Amino acid sequence: MSTRPAAPLRARVPLRLDQALQLMGVAETGGHAKVLIQEGGVQVDGAPEGRRGRKLLGGERVEAGGKAVVVTPEA
Repeated sequence: MSTRPAAPLRARVPLRLDQALQLMGVAETGGHAKVLIQEGGVQVDGAPEGRRGRKLLGGERVEAGGKAVVVTPEA
C-alpha cells in the first residue's frame, strides 16, 4: 500500500470504480477508465482491481494515475 496522502472523494455511494476514476480526474470517459483498469493501473485498498463495475461503498482508498483518494459518502 502506498504512503501517498489521500484526499477525500465525496460522492454518493454506492459508486462504481469507473465513475470514481472520472471524478478523480484520471479518466476522461468511462472507456478511458476501462482501459486504465484493464491495464492494471488501478488499486483499491492497496490491491490491483480489474473490475470496472466494482461498487465502492465508502472508506476505500483508490489509487490511479499518480493520485490517491478515499471514497467518502456525501452527507
